[in-house]
Amino acid sequence: MTGIEIGMPTLKPKDFKTDQEVRWCPGCGDYIILNTVQSFLPEMNIRREDIVFVSGIGCSSRFPYYVNTYGLHSIHGRAPAIATGLAVSRPELSVWVVTGDGDALSIGGNHLIHALRRNVNLTILLFNNRIYGLTKGQYSPTSELGKVTKSTPMGSLDAPFNPLSLAIGAEATFVARAMDSDRAGLLSVLRAAHEHKGAAFIEIYQNCNIYNDGAFEVLKDPGTRDEAIIPLVTGQPIRFGKDGHRGVVRAPNTGVLGVAEVSEVGNDAIVVHDPSTEDPSYAFGLSRLSGSDLGHTPFGVFRSVQRPTYDGLMSAQLDEAVAKSGAGDLDQLLHGWDTWVVGAGADAS
Repeated sequence: MTGIEIGMPTLKPKDFKTDQEVRWCPGCGDYIILNTVQSFLPEMNIRREDIVFVSGIGCSSRFPYYVNTYGLHSIHGRAPAIATGLAVSRPELSVWVVTGDGDALSIGGNHLIHALRRNVNLTILLFNNRIYGLTKGQYSPTSELGKVTKSTPMGSLDAPFNPLSLAIGAEATFVARAMDSDRAGLLSVLRAAHEHKGAAFIEIYQNCNIYNDGAFEVLKDPGTRDEAIIPLVTGQPIRFGKDGHRGVVRAPNTGVLGVAEVSEVGNDAIVVHDPSTEDPSYAFGLSRLSGSDLGHTPFGVFRSVQRPTYDGLMSAQLDEAVAKSGAGDLDQLLHGWDTWVVGAGADAS
């Protein structure tokens, strides 16, 4: 992707660990995610100096302290905007955003959707624990309707965001979901995101064992997970449940995606997964299968399509301007038009 050098020393996961004490609550899902990301980074074969992690505010946003690359712990909700400036001005870098459901979807909502729609060449990891953890347990934009928290003692009245639906609605070119405790699944989507050119968005279900413990238990409990998790494998029929007895189908009249018993509809009715489908309605339909109860929750890559990147388009535009008019002259730009002195009298020239 960038920064590869002949003779570059082989990096190992320990090379991406810092001397900082990792300070999350014991048992937090962030530990697993951090360890998995540190294990993945050597696979990119990129110098640490050419990797940057940008975060906002929240528990997840301590990430840059713990990864031995360049990093910036920035402003609440503004990480996508800061990362956009970095990715556009330094296209040779591998730029990552680490954020949470509160940081990204509340105060940072507009920054997130515009980074995605512009297709800036960066990777966004959104840790979704369905709660505000750092500020100690208020409901978040992904908390389920009726959620009782410190800030909603009678239950939340807000319909929650579906982060993947939001990202696909913004026409993100790469959208995926993983689970903190599923190391293999998370590694798989990290690899796919790294190979993607453009904005890559990964939602990671992350358990907050202090303020929202068990939020994803239906997806982790051996007694329920097989019937709840829908694995997305490119080129394969979307089947799940014990022995694959259930599958994803299209409604005959509307084309809306739903779940059916394979024995009732037949194998030919089961949708074959294709994340490269250009029309975002397919990926959007998959994202709608998982309601707040998480009863049918797909994991994997939902969408992966190609579109020119914002930084590439901007670079081409600048090259075209230089070809037409020559290199810019900053002094001419500052003094080539009408100027005035602020506060000067009428006789000033």
